[in-house]
Amino acid sequence: MSKGRVLAAMSGGVDSSVTAALLRDAGYEVIGAMMRFWPDQKRVSTFDSCCSPDAAYEARRVADHLGLPFYLLDYRDVFEENIISPFVEEYRAGRTPNPCVLCNSKVKFDHLVKKAQMLGCDFVATGHFVQRVDNGLQPEFHRGNDPKKDQTYFLWGTPRASLEKVLFPVGHLEKPAVRELARQYGLITAEKAESQDICFIPNTIQEYLTERIPAKSGDIVDLQGNVVGEHEGTQFYTIGQKKGMKLFQSHLERFIVRIDTHKNQVIVGSKEDCTSTTLEARGVNYLVDLEQLPSTINAQVRYRTASVPAKLTNVTATSFSLDLLEPQFAVTPGQSVVLYDGSRLLGGGFIV
Repeated sequence: MSKGRVLAAMSGGVDSSVTAALLRDAGYEVIGAMMRFWPDQKRVSTFDSCCSPDAAYEARRVADHLGLPFYLLDYRDVFEENIISPFVEEYRAGRTPNPCVLCNSKVKFDHLVKKAQMLGCDFVATGHFVQRVDNGLQPEFHRGNDPKKDQTYFLWGTPRASLEKVLFPVGHLEKPAVRELARQYGLITAEKAESQDICFIPNTIQEYLTERIPAKSGDIVDLQGNVVGEHEGTQFYTIGQKKGMKLFQSHLERFIVRIDTHKNQVIVGSKEDCTSTTLEARGVNYLVDLEQLPSTINAQVRYRTASVPAKLTNVTATSFSLDLLEPQFAVTPGQSVVLYDGSRLLGGGFIV
């Protein structure tokens, strides 16, 4: 007796491959699927990231090995509208986006969940290192057991209506255990290296942006307005950046504190100038009711930084402010601030 039909989102990597295998053995009816968003004309030599044409071939081989049907779903228009266009516009506006957040909230756990329901599936499963906990009326998302791989940071935008539709079969595992399972299943992805690149960029971010945003050089100034260098285009810089700047006095340690696209300026200062104790977030999403939000939470302002205690203020349905109880370096507009209560994901928003 099947536990239900699951659409397993397969990226061609080891985590999603093991996800499909575990679901099959747990008694689910599993359908493998990959979302296609690469263009018809691709640069073969550089398209080696997850969800690429080569990865699609490997995902199909994994599905065949496991005896699962596999479909390639055309998501090019959805991806262009929800991921690529906002990505470019954020850089144009002097902010630093994280496209993985929008991919999860707008594509995987919105469009794909709806597609799965159209196909008669009860769930969508991914290889994220996130734990789903069913404690009451609504499932909770908790940090994965492997602290080096936890991916809850990218899932704060998940629509609440989708929470009960999503499964994370590897969330309780550590990465070495996932690879060992892949070996036991005989999967061709068992030893596959992890991709650290942005999946839709076939070259470097700088080259990608150069093709889409005209570069306009301008002044690098200090906090007093003195010109201290020259930049090559505001889209090539981010808050907290130290290297890669043309400064007239290169021996001085300077960090990017702010980017002003209206004046076409990059503003620099000391490392201390680049720390913050407050922030404001908009475009927020909560995974709990507003009245359930504790006043003191843990906040994480970047994927690779630890969360810190913070106090929530000015909370509305679309925005909130935070008083960070520990100063944070390079709090960057466009990046996400994610809220936790212990290991539980509460929601988050885009830093403005």
